[in-house]
Amino acid sequence: MAKKNLRHIPIYKKALELCYMSREVVSYVSFNKDLLKLYESNSHRDVIADALLTDTILIPQRIAKAEYSISNTERMEQVSYINIMIRNMNSYCLGLEKDGVKELEYINLLRTEIKSFRQYFKKWKTAMN
Repeated sequence: MAKKNLRHIPIYKKALELCYMSREVVSYVSFNKDLLKLYESNSHRDVIADALLTDTILIPQRIAKAEYSISNTERMEQVSYINIMIRNMNSYCLGLEKDGVKELEYINLLRTEIKSFRQYFKKWKTAMN
């Protein structure tokens, strides 16, 4: 079976866009500007930002696993993980807001991107079955 080119799959493209946007938002709102060391920070905001980045980086990887899997069970497992990460990302946005991020327009832009990704996800999930 020929390998799929992930770059031609709309949800994968959208996941990469979500990664890029979350990275930009996190770099703006975090206290620690070294994104690779957010996990070392004692700041609650940086912990939330690190979790947000981790989930957004994992989503394209999970999409790839699902796309390349021949097992329906494994595909559904990946879909379930992605669904959890989307929910978590919305919670992280709320956490950043509650932590006092003053630039709510950036958080709201990220929420809009998450909402858009969720729509792509629903279509993709339906097509996976």
